[in-house]
Amino acid sequence: MTPIPALPACCTPLDAHWPLPDVLPGTVLIGTHFNPLNLRADDFQRSLVEVPASIQRSVAKRQAEFLAGRVCARAALLQLEGSSVIPPIGDDRAPIWPPHISGSITHSTGRAAAIVAHKRDWRGLGMDLENLLDAERAERLAGEILNPPELQRMAAGRRDDLALCVTLTFSVKESLFKALYPIVQQRFYFEHAEVLEWNRQGRVRLRLLIDLSNEWRHGTELEAQFSVADGQVLSLVSIKA
Repeated sequence: MTPIPALPACCTPLDAHWPLPDVLPGTVLIGTHFNPLNLRADDFQRSLVEVPASIQRSVAKRQAEFLAGRVCARAALLQLEGSSVIPPIGDDRAPIWPPHISGSITHSTGRAAAIVAHKRDWRGLGMDLENLLDAERAERLAGEILNPPELQRMAAGRRDDLALCVTLTFSVKESLFKALYPIVQQRFYFEHAEVLEWNRQGRVRLRLLIDLSNEWRHGTELEAQFSVADGQVLSLVSIKA
């Protein structure tokens, strides 16, 4: 087994707690908390993570979240198959995973996580973490994030669910993009997918509103899952092999 390099000073010990409703067999999910104020000048060096030029020029917050995410990704790959690989940034800004690996990295305020699996088990994985919007901001942003049918369902639902509905719709569509983009190699946006329903048990159903390939066509439905903890929404879209 490859030895694990030292953790960056800005990160808490890594954890493998599964925070979502349904555990996916064959996947590894690793998370950490990070604090940009604790980022040290030698954190990248001591944790053996190469810092891209674009990250080197960034503020401490961006450096810390990138570092935390890559440390999680390496630990997840190490647990999955014993390889100490860190996915570099591609020209499209997405992580470049080994050809036989599906994976996703996410981060939000103070928290980062990565999930990986072999493509023989899961063709696509998309994970996204978002800070839960407050009700006022959610109402203001709803028209930018939700399409007309989604807005109608939100209006018919409980007022108490508005902030979660808008945050979740944003997050799960981000997760959908992360899961599908490596497969279809075509960009798509919020208006190209629709959240059909979700429940408090953490299950979501989505539908594509665009043809992305011969396989992934308008009307295709997918399942997702999510959890809410510490003021953040974590969503995951998984595409089985």
